[in-house]
Amino acid sequence: MPFALPAYNEPDFAALSGAPLARFEAVITPGVAPDGYHATTIFPEYFQLAPQRWIMPAQSRMDCVVVRRGDELDVVEFRRLAPGDMVCVGRRENGEDGIYVHTDPFGSIENAREKFAFRTRMTRESSFSIDYDELYDLLEFERENGFIVWVLGPAVIFDHDSREALTRLVEAGYVHGLLAGNALATHDLEAAMHSTALGQEIYTRRTAALGHYHHLDALNEVRRLGSMRAAMEHGLVKNGVMRAIHERNIPFVLAGSIRDDGPMPEVVADCYKAQDAMRNVVRQATTVMAMATQLHSIATGNMTPSYTVTGGSIRPVYFYSVDMSEFVVDKLANRGSLSARSILTNVQDFLVTTERGLRKRQH
Repeated sequence: MPFALPAYNEPDFAALSGAPLARFEAVITPGVAPDGYHATTIFPEYFQLAPQRWIMPAQSRMDCVVVRRGDELDVVEFRRLAPGDMVCVGRRENGEDGIYVHTDPFGSIENAREKFAFRTRMTRESSFSIDYDELYDLLEFERENGFIVWVLGPAVIFDHDSREALTRLVEAGYVHGLLAGNALATHDLEAAMHSTALGQEIYTRRTAALGHYHHLDALNEVRRLGSMRAAMEHGLVKNGVMRAIHERNIPFVLAGSIRDDGPMPEVVADCYKAQDAMRNVVRQATTVMAMATQLHSIATGNMTPSYTVTGGSIRPVYFYSVDMSEFVVDKLANRGSLSARSILTNVQDFLVTTERGLRKRQH
């Protein structure tokens, strides 16, 4: 059965007929919201601007405030607030303050459960066969109809087969945006130049002689040439994920870290500029695949609402978290990304399995 997006269920606005209009107060101090501000969630939120006229911001993210600009609403980070901005105030979310947070926009599909049952939480013991099949359906649909953002840690590069699988996923059109740190690009280029990652051969795991220099040599050479693209044009980078990304002009953001070596010239060192660049990519996302990076996954989760508006229609944003650690996926949910689905497995195996499964479907 072909994949189909779930229908959006609008709130029952008739039941909110007695609700007051949403209130807005002016910002006085730059970057400081008025007392009693309303903080956004991952869910669709409606604000009554006139009697029976409920408006939903088209683009949102959690832990921000809502600024009224005429008849439109903008979801804004605190640091962007300027004097005179009119910020929504009110902390009751069921209409009492003219604010309605819609927590079940696509209808919950829950299996009937016994009051007492085993294995009701996702763990490393869970079976994931159906998750893979559902993911294949989703990615095939999104390749043609959506925008798939991958959030990746360097572990996906440390294995020969997973690096090849990820490169093929890029080439096959399943990657529309990439968010990562300096390490992913650095070790991908190290693999292209030296067939190692952090000095260890990516297929045999043998430690190369003076291998601890390899990622530094790769960084140094790219910095000498001025960019990764220049290194590719000079023939130093003939394969890999970043080459495939560049060849297809896929947008990517490499967010800097305090522990970075080098870093690569393309790394965004200012954390707030990196956040802005990441959000510009996330705004387009309809599916997010986050794997093997706790901090980048949580950061992206904080920027990703549970919905997006495309072509005038409201649809869900799917968020997958893939990691070996239950702690990582639990922490993502604990930081507010309640809609994230987890697959607990080695990400290298996950990439190989996913690419192979999608490729088989094409034949």
